[in-house]
Amino acid sequence: MTRFYYSGDIVDFYKRSNEEILGIISKHTEFSTELTQRDAWLEEIIILKKTLNNLSGSIFFEFSIPRMGKRIDVVLVVNNVIFILEFKVGEKVFQAHSIDQVWDYALDLKNFHETSQANLIAPILIATEANSNIPIIATTKHGDNMLFPIKSNAVSLKEIITNILDFADGKKIDHRLWVNGKYAPTPTIIEAALALYNGHDVSQISKSDASATNLSVTCKTLSEIIYNAQSKKQKCICFVTGVPGAGKTLVGLNIAAKHLNKEERTSTVFLSGNGPLVAILREALTRDKVDRERRKGKKVKKGEIFSQVKLMIQNVHHFRDECLKDKELPPFEHVAIFDEAQRAWDLAQTTKFMKNRKGISNFSASEPEFLISCLDRHKDWAVVICLVGGGQEINTGEAGIKEWISSLNRSFPNWNIYISNKLSDTEYAAGDALELLRDHKNVIQKEELHLSVSRRSFRAEHVSLLIKNILDVNLSVAVQNYKAIKHKYPIVLTRDLAKAKLWLKEKARGTERYGIVVSSQAQRLKPFAIDVRTAIDPIHWFLDDKNDTRSSYYLEDVATEFDVQGLELDWACVTWDGDFRFDSNEWKTFSFVGSKWQNIHKEERKIYLKNAYRVLLTRARQGMIIVIPNGDSSDPTRDSTFYDATYNYLNQLGFEVI
Repeated sequence: MTRFYYSGDIVDFYKRSNEEILGIISKHTEFSTELTQRDAWLEEIIILKKTLNNLSGSIFFEFSIPRMGKRIDVVLVVNNVIFILEFKVGEKVFQAHSIDQVWDYALDLKNFHETSQANLIAPILIATEANSNIPIIATTKHGDNMLFPIKSNAVSLKEIITNILDFADGKKIDHRLWVNGKYAPTPTIIEAALALYNGHDVSQISKSDASATNLSVTCKTLSEIIYNAQSKKQKCICFVTGVPGAGKTLVGLNIAAKHLNKEERTSTVFLSGNGPLVAILREALTRDKVDRERRKGKKVKKGEIFSQVKLMIQNVHHFRDECLKDKELPPFEHVAIFDEAQRAWDLAQTTKFMKNRKGISNFSASEPEFLISCLDRHKDWAVVICLVGGGQEINTGEAGIKEWISSLNRSFPNWNIYISNKLSDTEYAAGDALELLRDHKNVIQKEELHLSVSRRSFRAEHVSLLIKNILDVNLSVAVQNYKAIKHKYPIVLTRDLAKAKLWLKEKARGTERYGIVVSSQAQRLKPFAIDVRTAIDPIHWFLDDKNDTRSSYYLEDVATEFDVQGLELDWACVTWDGDFRFDSNEWKTFSFVGSKWQNIHKEERKIYLKNAYRVLLTRARQGMIIVIPNGDSSDPTRDSTFYDATYNYLNQLGFEVI
């Protein structure tokens, strides 16, 4: 992708004719250039020539933001300031979504463009026909050297730029170094899926880190295994492990996106049992593709685009059901990627489901064993890629990685098994995965198949380690974990949900997404208008904008661990209930039955609830606020003892209290 359509020195910009500049911009555009677009560019050129006289610096038209799949109208680099200009030619009013748009562009450069991070960034929205009042210019409260979005018209733009340059301080920007600065984004899984589907490689949209196995290396390793299996007619299974937010799903989507052509013999499908994730990714890809095609002047139907997207991303249960129709016929795909493979069903859950829902009374395979058998039907070669999260099983019947290994030992002795050395950690298969594989004849260890550092938070990549130590009651270690990240990743503690909502709104800028997440067992938050029994539509919650009451922004509907697993928010409010309580230096687990809390005794269910809070506490990319409600002496189901000890434990970690 071309980084910009036009670039040059401002002095040179003056020397060129309007038509020459317009021609250069038009030559590089990837879309059909409508007359209205050419007229808009011409108007921008005319306005800027009136605005920038007597200034020196660099100018860039249509500056690319790959993570967002967007382009900034104009970027100016003058003295020690980076100006982000978004033009709305002919507009008389400043729309809220346009203000968010210019803010998002500025945030992207501030967070992900290496040579922009230390400089003052001034986002300016220009509605060319708006009133000419000169706005008050102020910096944001985040202390990151970025101004609030500034509203301007065509006439006042010159004075605004002059005023900013007069008060700005800092080192003058070297224009050549700035434009060649490293762009290292950390996209959300939705942004990543959009970028990969539109032809980007994982290396273009992911931050590399010397302390972590590079995502590109993991993807390259998997590709080599796939091509080797194809050429040697082998059947292989790969286990990709990683901490929460390390990029396992990103790896899977990258491999799947490489083989969208149905004619390719290496055709690949991305499978997930996470219904909300599948629905959200499909909808996001469909909306984006429809928008892109219509901007190119093409007439498209959403249903047709959706059908194309379904080839890449499928629900694992639908894939399973198709394989049930003919037990001899192999699936079309030779490569199947199973996201959150640890959540596949064990034998008991699968047998129960097949009998009650499918009418199959003699089904005798766990979900992992049956899914491997589907790919085993290929006469030549096949590859299964299991993306495995540690401590992520959150529902009854989820077998963990152990059942995949037992299935291989029991039924597929000739398959090659590729694993990482981290499969021995206690969070995977209760620590005995490698021991289970001891007698399998085809086991190959590759350290490239483990992703050890969380990338969900671009501000603090070790949040998952902090949460692990909190849940494991390693208090002193957790305190040190938080000291190492607190300057980049704020965690705030409160007992007031109203204060938490205000905190979220103050922290979020542009379209940064925020929302309230709670445990699915949190049934005594109803006094705060939180009812976990009322299901949300995750598509609306995660994808719709601030004007939609069903979106996360409204802070009315809450999402549970089942809705948010595998997805992210920028800022999260985790609202705690009495289901998971700190007591006598350990976590106690409860479920609300009838009119009272009851102890959870089954070890399996205890683990599920602990993992539910692990999921909730690792959703935020930039920071979170934790709400521990006060008890109510008049309500025995919300006694203060259910909450106070948890609050006191978390308060020892050094979180700010409001």
